[in-house]
Order: sequence, then structure tokens, then C-alpha cells
Amino acid sequence: MKILLKQTAAGLRVLIVLTVLLGVIYPLAVWGISRIPGLRSNAEGSVITQNGQAVGSSLIGVDPVAADPARDPWFHNRPSAGSKDVLGPADPSTSGASNKSPYNQDLVDAIGKRKELIAQREGVPAAQVPADAVTASASGLDPAISVAYADLQAARVARVTGLPVDTVAQLVKDNTSGSGLGIPGVNVLKLNLAIQAASGK
Repeated sequence: MKILLKQTAAGLRVLIVLTVLLGVIYPLAVWGISRIPGLRSNAEGSVITQNGQAVGSSLIGVDPVAADPARDPWFHNRPSAGSKDVLGPADPSTSGASNKSPYNQDLVDAIGKRKELIAQREGVPAAQVPADAVTASASGLDPAISVAYADLQAARVARVTGLPVDTVAQLVKDNTSGSGLGIPGVNVLKLNLAIQAASGK
């Protein structure tokens, strides 16, 4: 009985120490580190604000929906595997890849349909549609697109917004940065905000 009480007391002491250490001290230490200048934005979700209002995250791509598809002024993200429609919009409440192989007929059909729809939207042959425009990322919520996909959309955005093509091209360049292993990528949310500011729409 004495041994049992001794072991129970030792177990309770370990439980209390670990609860305080891992349930209080460790979370407070992590929170404190996240307040260090330069880390705060990432810790808070890299939220982008405009006029004091949160408009999105630079880390989460959510495809904008045009009220009138015939007059679509936005650059678009990559498609999301979790979307009900082949082109989106993405559902930010769920993320993940489709996990379908390149030989899966559903995936092949979806890619073909996406290519056809994007080619029609941009007024180009299907052969000009880049691969990232028709394939979902591993997260399904990639915030960036390739420079090729941004360039493909530039003419339509310029036409609809009334901005000169050179201005749109410069805004694409201004919002292009190396991502991952240094491969250039264009952050769609930041680019769309720049387009909105330049066009006054």
C-alpha cells in the first residue's frame, strides 16, 4: 500500500510538472517568440490589410469570382482539387491534393476541361495554357501562379480594367518573387489589390 501511494504521488508530481511545463510555459514561450519583429506577420497568418480591413492572407490563395464572367477584371489562382467546379472558386475551409494519378480518367478529363475553359476565357489556343493553370497544388490553396500564367491573363485584365497592357505587365513584375526553390511566382492577391488600386475599381 505504501509503495502504491508513493508511486501515485510521484505520478501526480510528474503530471503537474509536465502540465505546467508543456501546457503553460511552452505555449507562452512560443507565443513570446512569435512577437519578435519579423516573425509576427507569419505567426498571425500573414494577413494583408487594406484601409484597416483584412482582405486575405498572402499564404492562402482564394480564387476571385467575377460578378460578370464576360467582364472579368481579376487574375486567377490555380484550381483547387476540393472545388465543386473545375475552375473554382477554391474552398479555403478545406485543403489538400486530389491524390489522383496522372492516369486517372477523372483527373485527365478535369485538366482537359480546365484547359478548354481557360483558353476560351483568355482568347488563346489551348496549347498556350500553362500547366499550373490546369493542375491543383498539393495544398489546393496555392497563393502564387507562374509568370507564364500571369502573362496569359494580363491582356484580358488590361482590356477589362482599361489599364494599359504595359502597366499591367509592370504590376505583374512588381508582384513577382522567388518562391520555393527560387522559382518565380506571382502572388495573386497582392497583384489583384495592385490592379484594383491602379484602376480605381
